[in-house]
Amino acid sequence: MPQSAIAITVKLFAAYQEAYGVPELLLELPENTPVEAVRDRIIAEHPELAQWRDVTRFGVNFNFVSPHTILQDGDEVVLIPPVSGG
Repeated sequence: MPQSAIAITVKLFAAYQEAYGVPELLLELPENTPVEAVRDRIIAEHPELAQWRDVTRFGVNFNFVSPHTILQDGDEVVLIPPVSGG
């Protein structure tokens, strides 16, 4: 039986937004995808973002979550790289 897909929205900030040139992405992913897989897919598409791999925090539906948090259909994901300055 094939896995079902889920649809999520990814809000992009800072370096991620600069790489894509848009404020958000709509992605379709297999069920049981962890939030860290979203980051890894984005880095695969934009290798210049690899420097942020280990320092990016994850938000799902306005809550900080662990990288292993499993996404649900309709989730809103935020990838939060460190903010420069301050």
